[in-house]
Amino acid sequence: MEDLLKKEPVKRVQDFIAKFDSKLEVMVLDTTARTAQDAANSLKCDVGAIVKSLLFRADNIFLICLIAGDKRCSLNKLKKILQKKDVSMANADAVKENTGFSIGGVAPVAHIKKLEILVDKYSEAIIILLLPIRKYFLNPNI
Repeated sequence: MEDLLKKEPVKRVQDFIAKFDSKLEVMVLDTTARTAQDAANSLKCDVGAIVKSLLFRADNIFLICLIAGDKRCSLNKLKKILQKKDVSMANADAVKENTGFSIGGVAPVAHIKKLEILVDKYSEAIIILLLPIRKYFLNPNI
């Protein structure tokens, strides 16, 4: 597990959150957390307490949607909110290129490119972390 803490993406997240609060640390789990359900099982909590970081492509831009683990992001609602016709989930290469993370391991912070972040109404608690650092939008409709 110590090797995991030495990986660049993990260091990037640790550095990012340390700037916000030096008492925060990256937690290493003994079991997988590649899905929201996996993370909930590992942390022994409701899946709704997990926040998924999903990358979408909207025309020629990419953005992150932070969605409660027990909810889905509606592409139709996202298209309306963004006022874009061409909105889709980003592919694995785009996720890596824009966030620096692999699918299933995208953190809500410390992306390698500046990304617009939309937060669903069920994940508002994450705003405490995002407020001083990133631009975000609260939208209860995604």
